Amino acid sequence: MNIQFVEWASVDEDQREALIQRPAMKSDQETRSKVQSIIDDVIQRGDEAVLEYASRFDGVQLESLRVDRDEVAWAESQLSAESVNAIDVAIRNVRLFHEAQAPAEVDVETMPGVRCRRISQPLDSVGLYVPAGTAPLPSAAVMLAVPAAIAGCPTKVLCTPPRPDGHADPSVIVAATRAGVSEIFKAGGAQAIAAMAYGTETVPKTLKLFGPGNAWVTAAKSIVSGDANGAAIDLPAGPSEVLVIADRNANAEYVASDLLSQAEHGTDSQVVLLTTSTEFATRVKAELESQLTDLSRSEIAAAALSHSRLIVVDSLDTAVEVSNRYAPEHLIIQADNASALLSGIRNAGSVFVGPWTPESVGDYCSGTNHVLPTYGFARNYSGLGLDQFMRQMTIQELTREGLEGLAPSILELASLEGLDAHAAAVSRRLGS
Repeated sequence: MNIQFVEWASVDEDQREALIQRPAMKSDQETRSKVQSIIDDVIQRGDEAVLEYASRFDGVQLESLRVDRDEVAWAESQLSAESVNAIDVAIRNVRLFHEAQAPAEVDVETMPGVRCRRISQPLDSVGLYVPAGTAPLPSAAVMLAVPAAIAGCPTKVLCTPPRPDGHADPSVIVAATRAGVSEIFKAGGAQAIAAMAYGTETVPKTLKLFGPGNAWVTAAKSIVSGDANGAAIDLPAGPSEVLVIADRNANAEYVASDLLSQAEHGTDSQVVLLTTSTEFATRVKAELESQLTDLSRSEIAAAALSHSRLIVVDSLDTAVEVSNRYAPEHLIIQADNASALLSGIRNAGSVFVGPWTPESVGDYCSGTNHVLPTYGFARNYSGLGLDQFMRQMTIQELTREGLEGLAPSILELASLEGLDAHAAAVSRRLGS
Protein backbone atom coordinates (compact mmCIF):
# COMPACT_ATOMS: atom_id res chain seq x y z
CA MET A 1 0.00 0.00 0.00
CA ASN A 2 1.41 3.36 -1.06
CA ILE A 3 0.42 6.10 1.40
CA GLN A 4 2.53 9.16 2.22
CA PHE A 5 3.97 9.32 5.78
CA VAL A 6 5.32 12.74 6.82
CA GLU A 7 6.44 14.65 9.92
CA TRP A 8 4.99 18.16 9.68
CA ALA A 9 7.87 19.79 11.56
CA SER A 10 10.47 18.36 9.18
CA VAL A 11 9.16 19.99 5.99
CA ASP A 12 9.26 23.62 4.84
CA GLU A 13 6.27 25.82 4.06
CA ASP A 14 6.14 24.96 0.35
CA GLN A 15 6.14 21.26 1.17
CA ARG A 16 3.43 21.80 3.79
CA GLU A 17 1.27 23.55 1.23
CA ALA A 18 1.77 20.63 -1.16
CA LEU A 19 0.72 18.18 1.57
CA ILE A 20 -2.71 19.79 1.93
CA GLN A 21 -3.45 19.92 -1.77
CA ARG A 22 -6.18 17.68 -3.17
CA PRO A 23 -5.78 15.49 -6.25
CA ALA A 24 -6.54 17.55 -9.36
CA MET A 25 -10.22 17.35 -10.27
CA LYS A 26 -11.01 15.89 -13.66
CA SER A 27 -12.85 18.95 -14.89
CA ASP A 28 -10.72 20.13 -17.77
CA GLN A 29 -11.76 22.30 -20.66
CA GLU A 30 -12.42 19.29 -22.88
CA THR A 31 -14.91 17.89 -20.34
CA ARG A 32 -16.59 21.26 -19.99
CA SER A 33 -16.90 21.59 -23.77
CA LYS A 34 -18.52 18.15 -24.07
CA VAL A 35 -20.88 18.96 -21.20
CA GLN A 36 -21.87 22.22 -22.86
CA SER A 37 -22.73 20.27 -26.04
CA ILE A 38 -24.97 17.92 -24.03
CA ILE A 39 -26.71 20.84 -22.35
CA ASP A 40 -27.32 22.58 -25.68
CA ASP A 41 -28.69 19.35 -27.14
CA VAL A 42 -31.12 18.85 -24.25
CA ILE A 43 -32.30 22.46 -24.58
CA GLN A 44 -32.96 21.89 -28.28
CA ARG A 45 -34.41 18.35 -28.29
CA GLY A 46 -35.69 17.79 -24.76
CA ASP A 47 -36.77 14.25 -23.88
CA GLU A 48 -35.48 12.85 -27.17
CA ALA A 49 -31.94 13.94 -26.33
CA VAL A 50 -32.10 12.66 -22.74
CA LEU A 51 -33.36 9.26 -23.93
CA GLU A 52 -30.54 9.04 -26.48
CA TYR A 53 -27.95 9.79 -23.80
CA ALA A 54 -29.45 7.05 -21.62
CA SER A 55 -28.77 4.65 -24.48
CA ARG A 56 -25.26 5.97 -25.10
CA PHE A 57 -24.02 6.38 -21.53
CA ASP A 58 -26.17 4.01 -19.48
CA GLY A 59 -26.63 1.28 -22.06
CA VAL A 60 -30.41 1.16 -21.79
CA GLN A 61 -33.27 1.86 -24.20
CA LEU A 62 -35.96 3.68 -22.25
CA GLU A 63 -39.51 4.21 -23.44
CA SER A 64 -40.14 6.91 -20.85
CA LEU A 65 -38.08 8.96 -18.41
CA ARG A 66 -40.73 9.06 -15.69
CA VAL A 67 -40.84 6.60 -12.80
CA ASP A 68 -44.56 5.77 -12.76
CA ARG A 69 -46.75 4.22 -10.07
CA ASP A 70 -46.09 0.71 -11.32
CA GLU A 71 -42.33 1.20 -10.99
CA VAL A 72 -42.77 2.65 -7.50
CA ALA A 73 -44.77 -0.45 -6.52
CA TRP A 74 -42.09 -2.67 -8.08
CA ALA A 75 -39.38 -0.83 -6.16
CA GLU A 76 -41.21 -1.34 -2.87
CA SER A 77 -41.45 -5.08 -3.59
CA GLN A 78 -37.69 -5.31 -4.08
CA LEU A 79 -36.74 -4.10 -0.62
CA SER A 80 -36.79 -6.09 2.58
CA ALA A 81 -38.61 -4.86 5.67
CA GLU A 82 -35.21 -4.22 7.25
CA SER A 83 -34.15 -1.99 4.34
CA VAL A 84 -37.37 0.02 4.46
CA ASN A 85 -37.03 0.42 8.22
CA ALA A 86 -33.46 1.69 7.83
CA ILE A 87 -34.64 4.25 5.29
CA ASP A 88 -37.43 5.32 7.64
CA VAL A 89 -34.98 5.78 10.53
CA ALA A 90 -32.83 7.99 8.33
CA ILE A 91 -35.83 10.04 7.19
CA ARG A 92 -37.05 10.47 10.77
CA ASN A 93 -33.71 11.69 12.14
CA VAL A 94 -32.94 13.94 9.20
CA ARG A 95 -36.44 15.40 9.48
CA LEU A 96 -36.07 16.09 13.21
CA PHE A 97 -32.73 17.85 12.78
CA HIS A 98 -33.86 19.93 9.79
CA GLU A 99 -37.23 20.88 11.27
CA ALA A 100 -35.29 22.50 14.11
CA GLN A 101 -33.59 24.73 11.54
CA ALA A 102 -36.79 26.54 10.56
CA PRO A 103 -35.92 30.27 10.44
CA ALA A 104 -37.84 32.61 12.72
CA GLU A 105 -39.46 35.72 11.28
CA VAL A 106 -37.63 38.96 12.09
CA ASP A 107 -39.87 41.91 13.00
CA VAL A 108 -38.12 45.06 14.24
CA GLU A 109 -39.16 48.70 14.67
CA THR A 110 -35.89 50.45 13.84
CA MET A 111 -37.34 53.89 14.63
CA PRO A 112 -40.81 55.02 15.68
CA GLY A 113 -43.09 54.30 12.74
CA VAL A 114 -40.45 52.33 10.81
CA ARG A 115 -41.19 48.60 10.79
CA CYS A 116 -38.78 46.16 9.07
CA ARG A 117 -39.46 42.46 8.66
CA ARG A 118 -37.68 39.45 7.15
CA ILE A 119 -39.69 36.39 6.20
CA SER A 120 -38.76 33.06 4.63
CA GLN A 121 -40.56 31.31 1.80
CA PRO A 122 -39.91 27.99 0.05
CA LEU A 123 -38.33 27.91 -3.38
CA ASP A 124 -41.06 27.30 -5.95
CA SER A 125 -39.23 24.37 -7.57
CA VAL A 126 -36.09 22.35 -6.82
CA GLY A 127 -34.16 19.72 -8.75
CA LEU A 128 -32.59 16.89 -6.77
CA TYR A 129 -29.83 14.79 -8.31
CA VAL A 130 -29.03 11.36 -6.87
CA PRO A 131 -26.03 9.70 -8.57
CA ALA A 132 -25.72 5.96 -9.07
CA GLY A 133 -22.27 5.49 -10.54
CA THR A 134 -20.28 2.84 -8.71
CA ALA A 135 -23.03 2.45 -6.08
CA PRO A 136 -26.66 3.56 -5.61
CA LEU A 137 -27.15 6.28 -3.00
CA PRO A 138 -30.57 6.13 -1.31
CA SER A 139 -29.06 8.17 1.51
CA ALA A 140 -28.58 11.08 -0.92
CA ALA A 141 -32.28 10.91 -1.80
CA VAL A 142 -33.11 11.26 1.89
CA MET A 143 -30.69 14.16 2.43
CA LEU A 144 -32.16 16.12 -0.48
CA ALA A 145 -35.83 15.22 -0.33
CA VAL A 146 -36.43 15.68 3.40
CA PRO A 147 -35.40 19.36 3.69
CA ALA A 148 -37.18 20.13 0.39
CA ALA A 149 -40.37 18.69 1.89
CA ILE A 150 -39.94 20.51 5.21
CA ALA A 151 -39.34 23.81 3.41
CA GLY A 152 -42.59 23.27 1.53
CA CYS A 153 -41.20 23.50 -2.01
CA PRO A 154 -44.27 22.93 -4.24
CA THR A 155 -42.34 21.25 -7.06
CA LYS A 156 -39.69 18.66 -6.18
CA VAL A 157 -38.06 16.87 -9.13
CA LEU A 158 -35.58 14.03 -8.63
CA CYS A 159 -33.35 12.57 -11.33
CA THR A 160 -31.27 9.42 -10.95
CA PRO A 161 -29.54 7.29 -13.61
CA PRO A 162 -31.30 4.17 -14.93
CA ARG A 163 -29.85 0.69 -14.42
CA PRO A 164 -29.15 -1.59 -17.40
CA ASP A 165 -32.53 -3.27 -16.79
CA GLY A 166 -34.32 0.04 -17.40
CA HIS A 167 -35.34 0.65 -13.79
CA ALA A 168 -34.11 3.29 -11.41
CA ASP A 169 -32.48 1.80 -8.33
CA PRO A 170 -35.34 0.58 -6.10
CA SER A 171 -33.77 1.84 -2.86
CA VAL A 172 -33.49 5.35 -4.33
CA ILE A 173 -37.12 5.26 -5.49
CA VAL A 174 -38.36 4.09 -2.09
CA ALA A 175 -36.25 6.62 -0.19
CA ALA A 176 -37.43 9.47 -2.42
CA THR A 177 -41.12 8.60 -2.30
CA ARG A 178 -41.14 8.01 1.46
CA ALA A 179 -39.38 11.36 1.92
CA GLY A 180 -42.04 13.19 -0.08
CA VAL A 181 -40.96 13.24 -3.75
CA SER A 182 -43.33 11.96 -6.43
CA GLU A 183 -41.73 13.45 -9.57
CA ILE A 184 -38.90 10.97 -10.23
CA PHE A 185 -37.11 10.59 -13.57
CA LYS A 186 -34.57 8.13 -14.94
CA ALA A 187 -31.82 10.42 -16.15
CA GLY A 188 -28.20 10.78 -15.14
CA GLY A 189 -25.14 12.89 -15.75
CA ALA A 190 -25.03 16.26 -17.48
CA GLN A 191 -28.24 15.50 -19.37
CA ALA A 192 -30.18 15.19 -16.10
CA ILE A 193 -28.81 18.52 -14.86
CA ALA A 194 -29.76 20.16 -18.16
CA ALA A 195 -33.25 18.65 -18.05
CA MET A 196 -33.93 20.00 -14.56
CA ALA A 197 -32.33 23.39 -15.28
CA TYR A 198 -34.19 24.11 -18.53
CA GLY A 199 -37.08 21.66 -18.54
CA THR A 200 -38.19 19.15 -21.18
CA GLU A 201 -41.55 17.82 -22.32
CA THR A 202 -41.81 15.68 -19.18
CA VAL A 203 -39.15 16.97 -16.76
CA PRO A 204 -40.29 20.23 -15.09
CA LYS A 205 -37.90 23.19 -15.10
CA THR A 206 -36.59 23.95 -11.62
CA LEU A 207 -35.05 27.03 -10.03
CA LYS A 208 -32.25 25.45 -8.01
CA LEU A 209 -30.30 22.19 -8.26
CA PHE A 210 -29.03 20.08 -5.38
CA GLY A 211 -26.92 16.97 -5.05
CA PRO A 212 -23.50 15.42 -5.67
CA GLY A 213 -22.12 13.90 -8.85
CA ASN A 214 -19.08 13.14 -10.97
CA ALA A 215 -16.96 15.60 -12.96
CA TRP A 216 -19.57 15.80 -15.73
CA VAL A 217 -22.36 16.59 -13.27
CA THR A 218 -20.17 19.14 -11.49
CA ALA A 219 -19.31 20.84 -14.78
CA ALA A 220 -22.97 20.87 -15.82
CA LYS A 221 -24.05 22.45 -12.53
CA SER A 222 -21.36 25.10 -12.94
CA ILE A 223 -22.49 25.91 -16.49
CA VAL A 224 -26.23 26.15 -15.82
CA SER A 225 -25.66 28.25 -12.68
CA GLY A 226 -23.89 30.85 -14.83
CA ASP A 227 -26.83 31.14 -17.21
CA ALA A 228 -29.67 33.52 -16.33
CA ASN A 229 -32.07 31.05 -17.98
CA GLY A 230 -30.58 28.08 -16.11
CA ALA A 231 -30.75 27.28 -12.40
CA ALA A 232 -28.92 28.13 -9.20
CA ILE A 233 -26.94 25.38 -7.44
CA ASP A 234 -26.38 24.30 -3.87
CA LEU A 235 -22.58 24.42 -3.46
CA PRO A 236 -19.32 23.59 -5.26
CA ALA A 237 -18.48 19.91 -5.23
CA GLY A 238 -15.42 17.75 -5.58
CA PRO A 239 -14.31 14.26 -4.55
CA SER A 240 -15.23 13.06 -1.07
CA GLU A 241 -12.68 13.48 1.74
CA VAL A 242 -12.06 13.01 5.46
CA LEU A 243 -9.46 14.29 7.89
CA VAL A 244 -8.92 12.59 11.26
CA ILE A 245 -7.25 14.24 14.26
CA ALA A 246 -6.02 11.61 16.72
CA ASP A 247 -3.71 11.42 19.71
CA ARG A 248 -1.68 8.43 20.90
CA ASN A 249 -4.59 7.12 22.95
CA ALA A 250 -7.00 6.83 20.03
CA ASN A 251 -8.05 3.44 18.71
CA ALA A 252 -6.01 2.67 15.58
CA GLU A 253 -8.55 0.12 14.36
CA TYR A 254 -11.35 2.70 14.50
CA VAL A 255 -9.27 5.41 12.83
CA ALA A 256 -8.23 3.12 9.98
CA SER A 257 -11.85 2.09 9.41
CA ASP A 258 -12.88 5.76 9.26
CA LEU A 259 -10.18 6.51 6.71
CA LEU A 260 -11.20 3.53 4.57
CA SER A 261 -14.89 4.45 4.74
CA GLN A 262 -14.07 7.57 2.73
CA ALA A 263 -11.37 6.01 0.56
CA GLU A 264 -13.88 3.49 -0.81
CA HIS A 265 -16.05 6.28 -2.27
CA GLY A 266 -13.83 6.74 -5.30
CA THR A 267 -10.29 6.65 -6.63
CA ASP A 268 -10.12 10.45 -6.40
CA SER A 269 -11.21 10.56 -2.74
CA GLN A 270 -8.62 11.71 -0.22
CA VAL A 271 -8.07 10.79 3.43
CA VAL A 272 -5.72 12.50 5.88
CA LEU A 273 -4.59 11.55 9.39
CA LEU A 274 -3.10 14.16 11.72
CA THR A 275 -1.64 12.56 14.84
CA THR A 276 0.71 13.53 17.63
CA SER A 277 2.31 10.07 17.71
CA THR A 278 4.61 8.43 15.15
CA GLU A 279 3.97 5.09 16.80
CA PHE A 280 0.21 5.57 16.45
CA ALA A 281 0.57 6.52 12.77
CA THR A 282 2.52 3.32 12.21
CA ARG A 283 -0.25 1.28 13.85
CA VAL A 284 -2.87 2.98 11.69
CA LYS A 285 -0.87 2.19 8.56
CA ALA A 286 -0.74 -1.49 9.56
CA GLU A 287 -4.50 -1.47 10.23
CA LEU A 288 -5.15 0.09 6.83
CA GLU A 289 -3.19 -2.67 5.13
CA SER A 290 -5.00 -5.35 7.11
CA GLN A 291 -8.55 -3.98 6.74
CA LEU A 292 -8.11 -3.13 3.06
CA THR A 293 -7.97 -6.81 2.10
CA ASP A 294 -11.48 -7.39 3.47
CA LEU A 295 -13.18 -4.67 1.41
CA SER A 296 -15.25 -5.43 -1.69
CA ARG A 297 -14.06 -2.09 -3.09
CA SER A 298 -10.45 -2.60 -2.07
CA GLU A 299 -9.02 -1.55 -5.45
CA ILE A 300 -10.88 1.75 -5.31
CA ALA A 301 -9.83 2.38 -1.71
CA ALA A 302 -6.21 1.48 -2.46
CA ALA A 303 -6.13 3.97 -5.33
CA ALA A 304 -7.51 6.69 -3.06
CA LEU A 305 -4.91 5.90 -0.39
CA SER A 306 -2.12 6.44 -2.93
CA HIS A 307 -2.67 10.21 -2.75
CA SER A 308 -3.61 10.34 0.93
CA ARG A 309 -1.51 11.39 3.94
CA LEU A 310 -0.44 10.22 7.41
CA ILE A 311 1.00 13.36 9.03
CA VAL A 312 2.68 13.51 12.44
CA VAL A 313 2.37 16.87 14.22
CA ASP A 314 3.90 18.12 17.46
CA SER A 315 0.63 18.92 19.25
CA LEU A 316 -3.14 18.82 18.95
CA ASP A 317 -3.10 22.62 18.58
CA THR A 318 -0.97 22.18 15.47
CA ALA A 319 -3.36 19.50 14.24
CA VAL A 320 -6.26 21.94 14.55
CA GLU A 321 -4.27 24.59 12.70
CA VAL A 322 -3.46 22.22 9.84
CA SER A 323 -7.05 21.00 9.71
CA ASN A 324 -8.32 24.56 9.38
CA ARG A 325 -5.89 25.12 6.50
CA TYR A 326 -7.10 21.96 4.79
CA ALA A 327 -10.82 22.67 5.48
CA PRO A 328 -12.08 19.08 5.22
CA GLU A 329 -15.51 17.97 4.13
CA HIS A 330 -15.57 15.56 7.10
CA LEU A 331 -13.48 16.07 10.25
CA ILE A 332 -13.22 13.29 12.84
CA ILE A 333 -11.69 14.01 16.26
CA GLN A 334 -10.51 10.97 18.24
CA ALA A 335 -8.47 12.28 21.15
CA ASP A 336 -8.72 12.62 24.91
CA ASN A 337 -11.36 15.27 25.68
CA ALA A 338 -12.09 15.56 21.96
CA SER A 339 -14.92 18.06 22.40
CA ALA A 340 -12.46 20.58 23.90
CA LEU A 341 -10.88 20.95 20.45
CA LEU A 342 -14.15 22.13 18.88
CA SER A 343 -13.63 25.75 19.92
CA GLY A 344 -10.61 25.97 17.64
CA ILE A 345 -12.27 24.39 14.59
CA ARG A 346 -13.32 26.99 12.01
CA ASN A 347 -13.28 25.27 8.64
CA ALA A 348 -15.04 21.92 8.26
CA GLY A 349 -18.18 20.69 6.56
CA SER A 350 -19.25 18.35 9.38
CA VAL A 351 -17.43 17.28 12.56
CA PHE A 352 -17.57 13.87 14.25
CA VAL A 353 -16.48 13.89 17.90
CA GLY A 354 -15.20 10.96 19.94
CA PRO A 355 -14.55 7.23 19.42
CA TRP A 356 -18.24 6.31 19.03
CA THR A 357 -18.95 8.73 16.20
CA PRO A 358 -17.82 7.24 12.87
CA GLU A 359 -18.33 9.34 9.76
CA SER A 360 -20.82 6.71 8.59
CA VAL A 361 -23.47 8.02 11.00
CA GLY A 362 -23.51 11.37 9.24
CA ASP A 363 -23.57 9.74 5.82
CA TYR A 364 -26.72 7.85 6.71
CA CYS A 365 -28.93 8.62 9.65
CA SER A 366 -27.67 10.66 12.61
CA GLY A 367 -29.78 13.55 11.31
CA THR A 368 -27.20 15.97 9.91
CA ASN A 369 -27.01 16.46 6.15
CA HIS A 370 -24.26 14.69 4.22
CA VAL A 371 -24.25 17.12 1.28
CA LEU A 372 -21.16 19.09 2.25
CA PRO A 373 -18.56 21.42 0.72
CA THR A 374 -15.48 19.56 -0.50
CA TYR A 375 -12.12 20.45 -2.03
CA GLY A 376 -11.47 23.17 0.55
CA PHE A 377 -14.76 24.99 -0.02
CA ALA A 378 -15.58 24.47 3.69
CA ARG A 379 -13.63 27.72 4.15
CA ASN A 380 -16.48 29.71 2.62
CA TYR A 381 -19.50 27.41 2.21
CA SER A 382 -21.75 25.58 4.64
CA GLY A 383 -23.21 22.13 4.26
CA LEU A 384 -26.77 21.68 3.06
CA GLY A 385 -29.48 22.85 5.43
CA LEU A 386 -33.12 23.85 5.40
CA ASP A 387 -32.31 27.48 4.61
CA GLN A 388 -30.93 26.58 1.18
CA PHE A 389 -34.38 25.37 0.12
CA MET A 390 -35.86 28.72 1.06
CA ARG A 391 -35.41 32.34 0.13
CA GLN A 392 -35.68 35.35 2.39
CA MET A 393 -37.63 38.50 1.66
CA THR A 394 -37.48 41.79 3.55
CA ILE A 395 -40.51 44.01 4.11
CA GLN A 396 -40.70 47.58 5.32
CA GLU A 397 -43.79 49.53 6.34
CA LEU A 398 -43.71 53.16 7.50
CA THR A 399 -46.22 55.53 9.01
CA ARG A 400 -46.12 59.25 8.15
CA GLU A 401 -44.32 59.78 11.46
CA GLY A 402 -41.76 57.17 10.44
CA LEU A 403 -41.11 58.80 7.08
CA GLU A 404 -40.80 62.23 8.69
CA GLY A 405 -38.22 60.84 11.09
CA LEU A 406 -36.15 59.29 8.28
CA ALA A 407 -36.58 62.12 5.76
CA PRO A 408 -33.57 64.26 6.75
CA SER A 409 -31.19 61.30 6.45
CA ILE A 410 -32.74 60.13 3.16
CA LEU A 411 -32.56 63.60 1.61
CA GLU A 412 -28.95 64.06 2.68
CA LEU A 413 -27.84 60.66 1.40
CA ALA A 414 -29.69 61.20 -1.89
CA SER A 415 -27.89 64.53 -2.25
CA LEU A 416 -24.50 62.88 -1.64
CA GLU A 417 -25.26 60.35 -4.38
CA GLY A 418 -26.78 62.88 -6.77
CA LEU A 419 -30.06 60.97 -7.03
CA ASP A 420 -32.73 63.67 -7.17
CA ALA A 421 -35.65 61.34 -7.85
CA HIS A 422 -34.86 59.42 -4.66
CA ALA A 423 -35.15 62.67 -2.69
CA ALA A 424 -38.30 63.71 -4.51
CA ALA A 425 -40.04 60.43 -3.68
CA VAL A 426 -39.76 61.49 -0.03
CA SER A 427 -40.23 65.25 -0.26
CA ARG A 428 -43.35 65.03 -2.45
CA ARG A 429 -45.03 62.81 0.16
CA LEU A 430 -44.21 65.23 2.94
CA GLY A 431 -45.06 68.35 0.94
CA SER A 432 -41.56 69.79 1.39
